[in-house]
Amino acid sequence: MALPRHHLLFLVAIIMLSFADSTVPEDPLLLFHEASSKDNNFIMQSTHVLNLKSFDKLGQISSSPKMVNVNDYGARGDGKSDDTLAFKKAWEETCSSGRAVFVVPQKNYLLKPITFSGPCKSNIAVQITGTLEASDNLSDYSKDRAHWLMFDSVQKLSVKGGGTIDGNGNIWWQNSCKRNQKLPCKKAPTALTFYKCNDITVEDLTIKNGQQMHVSFEESENVIVSGLTVTAPEDSPNTDGIHITNTQNIQILNTVIGTGDDCISIESGSRNVQATKITCGPGHGISIGSLGSGESKDFVSGIMVNGAKFFGTTNGVRIKTWQGGSGSASNIKFQNIQMEKVTNPIVIDQNYCDQATPCKKQKSAVQIKNVLYQNIKGTSASDVGVQFDCSQNFPCEGIVLQNIDLQHEGGREAKASCNSVQLSYRGDVNPQCP
Repeated sequence: MALPRHHLLFLVAIIMLSFADSTVPEDPLLLFHEASSKDNNFIMQSTHVLNLKSFDKLGQISSSPKMVNVNDYGARGDGKSDDTLAFKKAWEETCSSGRAVFVVPQKNYLLKPITFSGPCKSNIAVQITGTLEASDNLSDYSKDRAHWLMFDSVQKLSVKGGGTIDGNGNIWWQNSCKRNQKLPCKKAPTALTFYKCNDITVEDLTIKNGQQMHVSFEESENVIVSGLTVTAPEDSPNTDGIHITNTQNIQILNTVIGTGDDCISIESGSRNVQATKITCGPGHGISIGSLGSGESKDFVSGIMVNGAKFFGTTNGVRIKTWQGGSGSASNIKFQNIQMEKVTNPIVIDQNYCDQATPCKKQKSAVQIKNVLYQNIKGTSASDVGVQFDCSQNFPCEGIVLQNIDLQHEGGREAKASCNSVQLSYRGDVNPQCP
């Protein structure tokens, strides 16, 4: 007997509700895509940074820019004389002008710590064709041991020119507690810092022998970094290549990094970070974190590493968090990556502990979720090619491995070690968790 029309409509409604409440697991890749499109725009917004060729296109600049040459303000460029004061005078002129380029010619300039402060009257271009060399007299850093060259609150800034920034870090490495455990651990300067700088480009420079970190972007937005060569000895302590903290919308392109620590380190408050065509080695790989140290609440999201090559690094792509912290690291993609003799190619470590004494066990942790590893191939220098050491209380969620092929460099199969991780596979994946 046919059901009455109102009964039939009621039955259809019940069926539709049952589908809506079903517990069929969702595709982690789909979840990742949806989360990324909500929170993060991986196609970075075009920045309005200054380019020498675009001076005449800016509405407020109708004539050729004023060229402010540091030599005209007393810089000698002989590698022996202190040129700090001349650079300060030249910067004041550049910053106060509506159309100026800060010019560092092809000489060797010795500098003490110096801050290039803004805000400036208009857009600024810095053209470095020579070499900036840091003073190795530790007493010169008595007022500020954390910085050597710093751009502070400068907007619409372009720094380029093919020159070299040399942190002259050997004296600092010799006095590091990482080199000599009998010494107290003290800060050493970052070679080049951009603090509260928005709409900037940094390109075509060599940055070497950083006292500690080489380049740091802090509390900045809309950044393009390209064509950098960053180098320091493999045993130089804490010499991260490019450090990013509390910075949004940053692209790093076509850059070669070989140092004694992370090639790129991404810390709390960073969002929409894209690293493309990165060559890394030696060093500690590309790291998100550490996060959660000192029981802090940290957030990182919208990170993409695409097209990287790692050679002989201690890690490949790594996420590291301390026990006791909180917050999250989410919506992360590592894709199209080549590994060669990398000790730990793929790592999530929620029990990170970088201190002399063992870290105590704690219940809270930084949540790690929605991480995609895609098209990663090459060789591992250790038996374990994939390691997920996640928190029992806050397991890693939505971790996807797609088209992974990691072999031990000796030709035998690599292994995977997996604790407290919600994992799924796509395509051919080797190694897989037991």
